[in-house]
Amino acid sequence: MLTLAWSSSLSQSVLKPVAVATGETIAMVLVSLVFAELIGTPLGIWLVLSGPRGLASNDATYSVLTTVVNIGRSIPFVILMVAIVPFTRLITGTSVGTVAAMVPLTISAIPFVARITESAMLTVEPGVVDACISMGASWYQIVKYVLVPECLASLISGAAITAVNLVGYSAMAGAIGGGGLGNLAIRYGYQGFEPVIMTMCVVVLICLVQGIQYIGDSVARRYIWK
Repeated sequence: MLTLAWSSSLSQSVLKPVAVATGETIAMVLVSLVFAELIGTPLGIWLVLSGPRGLASNDATYSVLTTVVNIGRSIPFVILMVAIVPFTRLITGTSVGTVAAMVPLTISAIPFVARITESAMLTVEPGVVDACISMGASWYQIVKYVLVPECLASLISGAAITAVNLVGYSAMAGAIGGGGLGNLAIRYGYQGFEPVIMTMCVVVLICLVQGIQYIGDSVARRYIWK
């Protein structure tokens, strides 16, 4: 009876809030990753096209884009999250909580995705691109049928790395009211002197990172073999 009572108490006091916080963290990471990929991937393609070896090389455009991306990558996430509070409140109506945290998470991941996309596409053999140009292919066709398929495995691996970084960022977001496992670990684990909650949050975060990396590597390998 005592064992059953203790198990029920543990479920209510620890397992349930950890499960809820885990769901919030997964939601933050997935939504932020989707929007970061939707914005960052075209930005990375634009960097490639306007770069020194690009199909539409333009020094001025490339300089502006690469400067913006570098600035975005150089701002620590915690500072970024605080600095764009007015913008976050404009988009979501609030500056705290899970939904609000998605805005700075997305913005922080966009330049990272752009650089990964650029690096991946620059590994494509120039001879392949030159052959397509000689056959009269447009830059759009080259991007769609050559650059993206050739580096798809790298793009998938990059998405997995981005997701892993977002897991870490989401934990930092919790320190200032962002919700998720970070908020639970700080508020109830650290400040509430509940080492069990703190430990479980850390374990879940580790499992999330391992799971994301495993899935990303597995999917990327399939495209490498193709």
